[in-house]
Amino acid sequence: MATEAKRLPGSLRNNPALDLWIGIETDGTVTVRSGKIEIGQGLKTAAMQVAAEELDVNLSRVRIKTADTGETADENVTSGSRSMEVSATALRFAAAECRGIMLKMAAEKLGVPVESLSVEDGAIRSSESNQQVTYWDLMGGRKFGRDATAAFPPKPPQAHRVVGTRVPRVDLPAKVFGAPAFIEDLRLPGMLHGRIVRPRHQGAALKSVDTAAAEKIPGVVKVLRDGDFLGVVAETEIAAIRARDALATNARWSAGEPLPDEDHLFEWMMSQDTVEYGCVDGVHTDEPPPDTEPPADAKATLEQIYAKPFILHGTMGPSCAVAEWKGGKLIVHTQSQGVFPLRRALKNVFRMEEDDIRCIHMEGAGVYGHSGADDVALDAALLSRAVDGRPVRIQWMRDDEHCWEPFGTAMVTKVRASLGPDNRVADWRFDVWSNHHGNRPKPKSTESGLLAARMIENGLPPQSLGPAKDAEAGEHRNAWPGYDFPQINVAKHFIKAHPFRCSSLRGLGAFANVFAIEQMMDELAHAAGEDPVTFRLAHMSDPRARFALEAARDAIGWGKADKVPGRGHGIAYARYKNTAAYCAVAVDVEVNEETGAITVLRAACAGDAGEAIAPDGIANQLEGGVIQSVSWTLKERVRFTPGEITSVDWESYPILTFREAPEVETVVLNRPGEKFLGVGEASQGPTAAAIANAVFAAIGVRLRELPFTPERVRKMIQEARRG
Repeated sequence: MATEAKRLPGSLRNNPALDLWIGIETDGTVTVRSGKIEIGQGLKTAAMQVAAEELDVNLSRVRIKTADTGETADENVTSGSRSMEVSATALRFAAAECRGIMLKMAAEKLGVPVESLSVEDGAIRSSESNQQVTYWDLMGGRKFGRDATAAFPPKPPQAHRVVGTRVPRVDLPAKVFGAPAFIEDLRLPGMLHGRIVRPRHQGAALKSVDTAAAEKIPGVVKVLRDGDFLGVVAETEIAAIRARDALATNARWSAGEPLPDEDHLFEWMMSQDTVEYGCVDGVHTDEPPPDTEPPADAKATLEQIYAKPFILHGTMGPSCAVAEWKGGKLIVHTQSQGVFPLRRALKNVFRMEEDDIRCIHMEGAGVYGHSGADDVALDAALLSRAVDGRPVRIQWMRDDEHCWEPFGTAMVTKVRASLGPDNRVADWRFDVWSNHHGNRPKPKSTESGLLAARMIENGLPPQSLGPAKDAEAGEHRNAWPGYDFPQINVAKHFIKAHPFRCSSLRGLGAFANVFAIEQMMDELAHAAGEDPVTFRLAHMSDPRARFALEAARDAIGWGKADKVPGRGHGIAYARYKNTAAYCAVAVDVEVNEETGAITVLRAACAGDAGEAIAPDGIANQLEGGVIQSVSWTLKERVRFTPGEITSVDWESYPILTFREAPEVETVVLNRPGEKFLGVGEASQGPTAAAIANAVFAAIGVRLRELPFTPERVRKMIQEARRG
């Protein structure tokens, strides 16, 4: 069995039971289960298409359940753009096998050869006898009761009728028409409302609090102080908010360690104590690369520093959870991207059996990465326990979210590259300074990734932090360039000091690393006197990479904007994680040299995610990534003083508005028969670099520090003019 399981594809390897994936119900429907979650990427629709295709049933018969520790497979965390790769692949093979099993059952029941059978919308018919039996006749409500073997191959691409077609997203109608769709909409009988009080410095401790004013507010049920954890439960949400305000006014916190000087953040990062590592072909190495000199015959050597600040997930709706205790067991409704890891983390905090906790995923305001969703689940569980197990709904306030969600860490990269006599890259050196990118809850019983765990009495200390060591993980994700260079050295400088709580944000290190790599490629092309697209193509042997780059180039109408004063085209490319989707982005920008304002007018994004199960879903993710990256690139950074975080609302942490969003054209490069490639995090890095490269094409100024605010652009223009 162990040998058999090893060859199972995707998540079947660790979850081989067919009943975890497919259910044939008594009412003529099919239930599809996935341990991954819907966060706006269209997973539900794509998974249903895969199952309908392999089972030969109409899509209207298919229902889907996702991420519930009581019902679905343990697929860990929905992250890394791997849902289609591992979960949809598992579903494809599971559905094919369930179909094969039912065909055998039908052959026995009808007394005909399996080869004579065909299926249409779940009805199995024999060409020999014209007899018919349905899936629901054979299996309605019963379990398959067996593990997958992968002995039933899925359909070939030419037989697909559902996969690859454009179908309406199943998750959208409720959202569009205002029906209950999100965890914020959940209401349980007897439910109370909670709020948490926290300071604006992540290292502060609660010295004292006067609870009298809060307790006098009508509707307040409980004020809870447990160590540094301070919360309130009330009959109504407005009462909980008023009590929170009263508690915040009357709470006294110690000052934490002074935060770095925001205006000199990147210098601070490069001056800190670091632990030195390396990376070879995307794989972490404990030994840093050797210091080398540029080739003696180098025609030109360029060295530049690029930098990214701390940024937020910036979820539109703050993190929310509903928890209740029943008979000593805990039920949590959560928007966590990993319900099974969350269950293990809660087990450790409450020191209880894992089977006594059920975590049920519900959609929340979408983010790609580790937001406050896990933390608010523990907050709700603590407050529910304090009111005898009654359901408690907690929704963080905006300043809770902005001050306490795990940030995307700041990064500094230094690139040194040399052109050989043939105008081709002869040597490449890449150094990256970074904090950690992976602080999601882990199963250790002696420490916790949950925020409140370190605040309560008899809690658990924060998780120990270190460099990423998995392939293409954390700070070295996409640090290895996706080009054919003869000499590459990548060094990692892991910063020991951690001024903020940081974790996974969409793309992890890939955003900053691709931003640096693709700007340097543009700078090298300029030094070589070559067109940036032509220069890149000269270093690409992968035909799919070349095709993506050329598709983006053609879609934007390459070079035409460069002839208009203040307008420019820029382009950039990366294959996410060097193993997932290929993506090239070209942009058309306009720069106002007087105000420093950059406007991204158009973007063309070409993506190759392998076989396109749901082309609209792929396009949505690529487009969304472009829009988010434009916001990161032009506007976003966490602001702070030595004493506190000051980015507490949308005025102090501005993001891209609808009016400022560019027109985006997406070219989905379908590859029928190729494996699924993750696409949700493919377009962010190329977009940022393309904008920087377009600014250079427009006004001849290089912008190497994010974000490109008008103040920074004006400063760079002035420096260029003085130079």
